[in-house]
Amino acid sequence: MVRFAAVAALSLGLMAAAPSLSPDRVETVGNLAVEAARFEGRAALKVTDLGPPNGHIEKLIVLPGSDFGDGEIEVLVAGSPAASGANAGARGFVGVAFRLAADRKSAEVVYLRPTNGRAEDQERRNHAVQYQSPPDWPWDRLRRETPSRYESYADMEPGKWIRLRIVVQGDKARVFVNGADQPALIVGDLKGGAGRRGAIALWVGPGTVAHFADLTVKPR
Repeated sequence: MVRFAAVAALSLGLMAAAPSLSPDRVETVGNLAVEAARFEGRAALKVTDLGPPNGHIEKLIVLPGSDFGDGEIEVLVAGSPAASGANAGARGFVGVAFRLAADRKSAEVVYLRPTNGRAEDQERRNHAVQYQSPPDWPWDRLRRETPSRYESYADMEPGKWIRLRIVVQGDKARVFVNGADQPALIVGDLKGGAGRRGAIALWVGPGTVAHFADLTVKPR
């Protein structure tokens, strides 16, 4: 098991044969501000999208030395639309990319839309948890071609910690939210296929201020 724990100095440190992560040493993909922060009672990594859009893979904080195929990824995440600069469609998009290619252009991605969790509109609630596999299988293509198959509902709030656990085996992934015994989303056909491997990254969507803490990776 490899654990990435946020600590006061920041940093998000990696306990086990890898260098610690700190805001001035992480690899970023896209225009992001990264800093140590204290959020909702925890030391955290704060990531702010500075725009412009970065395509369907959005913005990433790549975990150095990570190489993931099958196993479990668990992390506390919190996402909110930015106070300024976010458009009306911002949902506080926050999540995890895994099996990320070396060129950083393709990955499997699971992310949340925290503002949808308690929306009064049921259709919005149904889009709270999302899977995509950019660049060929972005969320909008999946929703258009197979409505409701790759997204679902889970209770969550913007600006609050959400425990996200992703269990990956071959071409399948199960997504658990806030310690639930049953998955909020089951993906039975990860688009990259069963043999894909790659890095793990923290994922941030457009117009988002995100926080991350207590990341644990259990490879199989």
